[in-house]
Amino acid sequence: MNPFYQRARFVTAVAEMDRMPPDQGREVAFAGRSNAGKSSAINTICHRRQLARTSKTPGRTQQVVFFALDETRRLVDLPGYGYAKVSEAVKLQWQRLMASYLERRRSLAGLVVVMDIRHPLTAFDRQMLEWGRRAELELLLLLTKSDKLKRSAAHAELDRVAKAVAADGRHIRVELFSAQTRSGTEPVHSVLDRWLGVGD
Repeated sequence: MNPFYQRARFVTAVAEMDRMPPDQGREVAFAGRSNAGKSSAINTICHRRQLARTSKTPGRTQQVVFFALDETRRLVDLPGYGYAKVSEAVKLQWQRLMASYLERRRSLAGLVVVMDIRHPLTAFDRQMLEWGRRAELELLLLLTKSDKLKRSAAHAELDRVAKAVAADGRHIRVELFSAQTRSGTEPVHSVLDRWLGVGD
């Protein structure tokens, strides 16, 4: 268990760029389709059961939510995309907010894209990856709910996704993850430590 991430505490939830915390220090954002298990992944990574709100209704996260780890480092929960039963106008508003955040936020050190291992690389996932690439962000793909597949099938899917996202010649790290078994937590911590400068 990594005690640093247990320090995570809610700071604010906003729907506009100018209401975000000061653009200083370092932060890592989490993005994912609304039913991919993003909030559960954040809770598992932080060893906290109710830090990021989970819901049986996809699309619960409708704002950009900031969690402080210390005075200079943060985790950020972006609005779930793709599946939420909301109006097209609201979806467009979310998209504009996320695109602006990813392209303009100077303290953003990396982007974690959370995907259900049974339904990876949807059009929405690819859009997030493209935004991340355009913003020249470090990228990590988490294939969540890996416990739903047999070990061999999960690793085969891991290889398939890794090859698919490497097609443009850029290496993107892909990891298996399960909130149920907590597998994959340590590799995620090692990536976040590097991006956030933990231990520097």
